Amino acid sequence: MEEQNDNQLNIELTEDIAEGIYSNLAIITHSNAEFVLDFIRVMPGVPKAKVKSRVILTPEHAKRLLSALEDNIEKFEAVNGRIKIQPENPGFPMNFGGTMGQA
Repeated sequence: MEEQNDNQLNIELTEDIAEGIYSNLAIITHSNAEFVLDFIRVMPGVPKAKVKSRVILTPEHAKRLLSALEDNIEKFEAVNGRIKIQPENPGFPMNFGGTMGQA
């Protein structure tokens, strides 16, 4: 007879989800009951961007996510060095720091 651990959670990761979604912009909104994280891919020279993924969290889970991100960033920086954050560029469209192409 197999012994089961009641604290173990089996998580399934399908192939399409395992590929991931690239996002270079996140917009976070909240109400009194939930946090909504919209992940967006903005491309240079394209005036329209689509939400690629939306995650809805309870306030408690949003705070747990923040804590987990802080912990993982701290571990990453311990191995790879400090992550540099460029000054905010409020202007859109984003040019990704390069020159604009010409035809």
